[in-house]
Amino acid sequence: MTEMSNIRAGQTLTALDHLHAQGYVILKHVVSQPVIDRVAAELEPWFAATPRCQGDFYGWRTTRFGSLLNKSPTSRQLILHELMLDLINAVLGPHCDHYQLNLTQAVRIHPGERQQVPHRDEEMWPCRKDGVEHLINVIWALDDFTAENGATCLWPGSQLHDLDRSIDPTEIVMAEMPRGSALVFLGSLTHCGGANRSPHPRTGLIASYCLGWLRQYENQYLAYPPAIAQTFPEALRDLIGYRIHRPNLGGYEGQDPAMLFKATQGPWPARDALSETTRREIEAYYQSQ
Repeated sequence: MTEMSNIRAGQTLTALDHLHAQGYVILKHVVSQPVIDRVAAELEPWFAATPRCQGDFYGWRTTRFGSLLNKSPTSRQLILHELMLDLINAVLGPHCDHYQLNLTQAVRIHPGERQQVPHRDEEMWPCRKDGVEHLINVIWALDDFTAENGATCLWPGSQLHDLDRSIDPTEIVMAEMPRGSALVFLGSLTHCGGANRSPHPRTGLIASYCLGWLRQYENQYLAYPPAIAQTFPEALRDLIGYRIHRPNLGGYEGQDPAMLFKATQGPWPARDALSETTRREIEAYYQSQ
């Protein structure tokens, strides 16, 4: 875990306990109302312009869109929120050089939308997990989340068992939380969007983070090509994937893609990006010849 203040460290450890035990944790009022107001105002024109989803999974009375770092500059404060990154680093950090942004998505569940099918977001990578978490989601409440307006449905502890889409509906916990709060949950937790039985829409922002060696859900390099990414701070460029992951993953012309943002121009020599263990193994191999 990165160095942090004692207060934030205490918050992180408490939240981690809940996250590991239940598969989720709700952190209330972690962002001020003015910040949420700005994010909501920046996203509103996009909600007005974007057609509703088409599909039984995404929903027919739901609006979704991505590329939020462009559409809402203020959302970057949520994406880089220190407490969230501490949690993500603690869960994902031991299994990769660095984690990365899997997606950003704004979601509005309109009145009359039915409950989504129970699912796990780790299903996008159909491989053995062997107890390793591949993904952490953070859902930011841009409206109050209530049982009536479609708050996320969670099955606590389901991350410890095989996926079952017919899971007992009586075991659902509704992620009710006030505006400006965050729901953090594991990619292995069974969950779904709730039915909106209210007369008003429910709006949230999803920031999803995954292991640095996985294919991302949202193609970050199309969402934020170099001409756009160069305007971002380095921490954000790193998070969306403009950095190399050992061994030699995600390079450009044999280099860390961060070279794109430096003054020097190519061509460059291809350069190893290896873990210390692999480097030593290679050295030992050649020494033995």
